[in-house]
Amino acid sequence: MIFALSDEQVLVLTKLQMEPEQDARLSELLDRQQSGTLTESDRSELQTLMQVYQEGLLRKATVLSEAVKRGLIEPLS
Repeated sequence: MIFALSDEQVLVLTKLQMEPEQDARLSELLDRQQSGTLTESDRSELQTLMQVYQEGLLRKATVLSEAVKRGLIEPLS
């Protein structure tokens, strides 16, 4: 649970990002989707990477909210 984390751990988690290799592959697959050249296996991989991306965004939003509640960072404007 996020409330059990130390302030330092919360601040570290606010900087989480997708792994560079995954991010590059996601961009590549999105480009292929845009151009209409995705294969069926590409579609499956894209779906998996989009889920990883979305879960990361949710995790980051949750930890940013906690950091603001604790007064560790200013609210985003």
